[in-house]
Amino acid sequence: MIWINQILQGILLGGYYALIAAGLSFLFGVMRVINLAHGSLAVLAAFLLLVIDHWLGISPFVGLLLMLPAMALVGVVFQLGVLERSLRGGVLIPLLATFGVSLLLDNILFALFGANTRSFASHIGTLSYGSWAINRSIDISQLDALIFATALGLLGGMHLLLTRSQLGRMIRATAIDADAAALSGIDPRRVRVAAAAMAMMMVGIAGAALGMRSSFEPYAGGAQLIYAFEAVVIGGTGSLWGTLIGGIVLGIAQNVGATINPHLSQISGHVVFLLVLVLRMRGAGGLLGDLRRKIRRQPMAPT
Repeated sequence: MIWINQILQGILLGGYYALIAAGLSFLFGVMRVINLAHGSLAVLAAFLLLVIDHWLGISPFVGLLLMLPAMALVGVVFQLGVLERSLRGGVLIPLLATFGVSLLLDNILFALFGANTRSFASHIGTLSYGSWAINRSIDISQLDALIFATALGLLGGMHLLLTRSQLGRMIRATAIDADAAALSGIDPRRVRVAAAAMAMMMVGIAGAALGMRSSFEPYAGGAQLIYAFEAVVIGGTGSLWGTLIGGIVLGIAQNVGATINPHLSQISGHVVFLLVLVLRMRGAGGLLGDLRRKIRRQPMAPT
């Protein structure tokens, strides 16, 4: 029964990893950019929500209505000021540029807020520790279940947007071939700006989840970037539903490793990531390659 519990808890943890990885996967699918500032932007979103809560004294859930538009604006500025310019310099320049943005954000947040850790746990009442008892051995965290449901809703919403809307078709066309999309009347620059704004709103939701389920501080972005990157690679770069699968695999690996030995929690997730990476380098398509070939892949971009 303990193994069933650990697998179930790993699935729920995978919902958070999928949530933190969604924006990274989406931005890569549209622009082929690995955003090394992704984790720092999630922490920035958490601090924005903290400031809104401090100034207005409202619930973090209500504060999301103000924080998400602010993050969309951050996405627009990030795209026009950093990504649009750096993409002209080849593959390496965007990596260096986003890494520089990450360092800048971390140090600005440290200068403004100091090194103390923060959390929204005290602002969300019993949701931070409440659970549902399935039986004597299995309890499901209400917050983890909410985060998992949010991840499903977000990925499902993005899937519908990409497959059923005019904007989604424009995003997919731009991701596949921007030059051909331009010849058909699409403005790739505007599409990328819209995609960056949506990606930052996803990051904003992930930042809120980070602050609710654990604590955060100005230099917490590095760890979040690692989790997001590993979930994206395991599930398949550019695939939103693959990101969910990757997050679940990562979460289960960490929980099973922790059951064997508490010191193996993080290491086991990294080992799974490295195994998938080695298989991809050998052309095997990763642990989920066969599964992903059997299901219809996310039509955002070729992966």
